[in-house]
Amino acid sequence: MIRRFRRFRRFRRFRRFRRFRRCGHGHGPGALTPEDQAIVDQFRAMLTALRNPEPWTPGSARGIAVRVGPFVERAHTRPGDDHGPEVIAVALVHPDTPHAGAYLHGRQFGYTERGWLRCETTAILGLWQPGYTMLTHAAANLPLPDDVGMDPAHYALYIEARKRADSLDGFTLLRLGPYTQTRHAQHDYDRITAALEGRETTVVPGHRVSARYAPFDVSDHQLFADPYEADAVALLDAAIAGVSA
Repeated sequence: MIRRFRRFRRFRRFRRFRRFRRCGHGHGPGALTPEDQAIVDQFRAMLTALRNPEPWTPGSARGIAVRVGPFVERAHTRPGDDHGPEVIAVALVHPDTPHAGAYLHGRQFGYTERGWLRCETTAILGLWQPGYTMLTHAAANLPLPDDVGMDPAHYALYIEARKRADSLDGFTLLRLGPYTQTRHAQHDYDRITAALEGRETTVVPGHRVSARYAPFDVSDHQLFADPYEADAVALLDAAIAGVSA
């Protein structure tokens, strides 16, 4: 960040020199070209954003600004998974999202293939403001580093007992996660679905039991059984036995 301020001071001295040279070529004393003015406006917006961050509160639908090394990046929080006090799930997005060209540039600089990541809330500067754009990797024409300092926010399986298939009246029988690879989650989903086939409505009287494939909720990590420490079907049988006891 300090290096950027130093570069800006050098930039101002250079622009001051250029203004003196332009005085005799159709520009009034001290006049800035539209391009120069745009750069100055961007820098002022960046200073305003840094000096007056907009506080982030869990549950906000707006994007957030997060630190990635010496840079600042724009991120979206995952709906339903942004209420943790220490870690939330986010997806890094190109600063120009959703404007035209942002997706293409996002792929070029490595924004679109990151998926959901676990972000410590201490790395959040506040709600995203356009003034932060100058501080992103994209603005510096740099790709995101391989290591952005965040682990993947993996997926999980939720085995639920509902009174009707479309009802919220019921309970979660078993939570499995996190899965470090989605193919592992898909494999266990297929096994559990096969184990339940033909007895979805009998294992828990009055309820229909089914598996649901969804993002891993990092805020409730203590409620999940680790699928890599035990067989998923065995964990399901134990959960059913616990309900029936």
